[in-house]
Amino acid sequence: MPPEPKACVACGRRITWRKKWERDWDEVRYCSAGCRRRGVSDVDRDLEKAITDLLGARSGTICPSDAARRVAPDGWRELMEPARRAARRLVEAGEVEITQGGRVVDPSTAKGPIRIRRR
Repeated sequence: MPPEPKACVACGRRITWRKKWERDWDEVRYCSAGCRRRGVSDVDRDLEKAITDLLGARSGTICPSDAARRVAPDGWRELMEPARRAARRLVEAGEVEITQGGRVVDPSTAKGPIRIRRR
């Protein structure tokens, strides 16, 4: 029986067990070589903090662009995917939920516009 899936530490996406990782499953931390290279930067941590701060100041949900605008008001568009990654990491930490159309969705497979809310 394969072990439970786990989350990538860089992007928060689900990593499912593979036979080739049988001996090294405990050491697997990243879903791809790109995530291994990228890791978690200071900007990623700033985005996580922006998400939690915005959710603490508001009732309801926020868009990832709200956090991106807070971190980089002029270059926020480049931070949209990093903001989504930050939200996925916060889902894995149990702090937030990602919704679409008011329903909680799996952050690993969500496509299109998302909203973030406190858990």
